Amino acid sequence: MNPVLLLSALLLSLLALLLLRRAGRERAESGLPQGRVVYVDDRDWRIPPAPLRSPQHGLVGRPDYLMRRHGDVIPVECKPSRRSCQPYEADILQLAAYCLLVEENYGAPPYGLLCYRDYTFEIPYDQSLRQDLLFVLQEMRQAVAGDEVWRSHDEPARCVGCSMREHCGDESLL
Repeated sequence: MNPVLLLSALLLSLLALLLLRRAGRERAESGLPQGRVVYVDDRDWRIPPAPLRSPQHGLVGRPDYLMRRHGDVIPVECKPSRRSCQPYEADILQLAAYCLLVEENYGAPPYGLLCYRDYTFEIPYDQSLRQDLLFVLQEMRQAVAGDEVWRSHDEPARCVGCSMREHCGDESLL
């Protein structure tokens, strides 16, 4: 065999092994479990994936990832700058919304994954969480239909980046 071809094949094999090892390390650092990624919300792609829809609940959304594990489609929401050893309630509800969307499009997932900078939380998608989500969705619909919507927090930092800040009037925290 040609020594140049043999050396080239050896170098390409070594490069492939290094890239495979790096990919495994980056996957482990991302907090994603083993499983096949079947959906990625990446708006930088030439053709971004279509959002998931639930006409029954008037809900549309794009989870960061959908993974297929043991026959189930699992939604994954990543908050890479979030540092907490407990998941935030709002993040759990956001993940629950993705679980509901997965349920209606692929079948009910047993759980969803919430990835923070240092922790990945496996949030069970059970009837209790589903009912909490449906209750919050109903409250949101009622608030939108009402004449006035009141500020729902006491955190000035949230107001800084709010697109509705100029409409708060006397409720503004800034």
